Amino acid sequence: MKIIRWTIGDRFGILLLESEPGPMSQMNQPPLPFAGREFSSADLELIRQITSDFAGLGITEIARTACELLEWKRPNGGLKNLECRRLIEHLAGQGLLRLPERQGRGAPGPRRAPRTERGESQAEITGSAGEWEPLRLEVVRGGPADHGGNHALFKELLDRHHYLGYRVSFGASLRYLVRSERGPGQVLACLLWSSPAWKMAARDRWIGWSEDERKHNLQYIVNNSRFLILPWVRVKGLASKILAACARQLPRDWEKLYGYRPLLLETLVDAERFRGTCYRAANWIKLGQTTGRGRMDREHRAHGEAVKDLYVYPLCRHVGERLRTSAAPIWKESEEEADRR
Repeated sequence: MKIIRWTIGDRFGILLLESEPGPMSQMNQPPLPFAGREFSSADLELIRQITSDFAGLGITEIARTACELLEWKRPNGGLKNLECRRLIEHLAGQGLLRLPERQGRGAPGPRRAPRTERGESQAEITGSAGEWEPLRLEVVRGGPADHGGNHALFKELLDRHHYLGYRVSFGASLRYLVRSERGPGQVLACLLWSSPAWKMAARDRWIGWSEDERKHNLQYIVNNSRFLILPWVRVKGLASKILAACARQLPRDWEKLYGYRPLLLETLVDAERFRGTCYRAANWIKLGQTTGRGRMDREHRAHGEAVKDLYVYPLCRHVGERLRTSAAPIWKESEEEADRR
């Protein structure tokens, strides 16, 4: 695409004209799957030109601009600018475009969360899960909505005490700090829920959906990408209680953020480290194992290197049937499910 820029006040506008061949369109490469969407060569060429022409805006504004032009949005109409930024960074890593100069300070790459006294090991907490009920799942928000510094605490606890550390979540996400009414100032656990993997053979076979149905309805699956019971918390049965509480609360919280309710939860468990006991105790279903590929391993170079057990939890009845539709599936609670809540 050839792109012309004009200025209206302090805002930029974009006019799309006739197609002109660029480095990506000349490649005639197959569509690139990323965050629940496939990008054609023309899409990628458009992103490359936006990144080049608007380098002075910075990557965040570039991602927003690309989202608007590609109409890459969430069901509630919000732009998928975070996913778009990750896509741009991935394309830059492949040498397919050049990122604008960094406008902030600090070295590129993942940053360690600052260490504070709140994230240090504390006195051991023991007992049974029933003794610590009722549990309270607090949604963690960043920016001006971060009352009490919970976002910084969440990042620090994961970074210090989870074996995978903390990383900025991919795509849509929801974060929880878990506390108890018995000790409201004490954090017991942290959970991060995020966008699902683009493809997982065992999951996709279990659902039985077609390629088009998967592309259309993948967003109705949410992945439990981090689950940390803090190392000084040794409460029997607590993990499965937390998962059950999440299954009840997450659909409503997700709908508030993104305008729709998910239908299925999934997670990957490293079988060399964990047995998945808490997921089984919370009635999650083990479907099998992954092939060991990561999100961006399109060349199958990492095949079999990081095999994990796959578990799912349906949030409604007949979840496979609901996901195998051409129209957007609607979450509707049955009387039986309502009674359980």
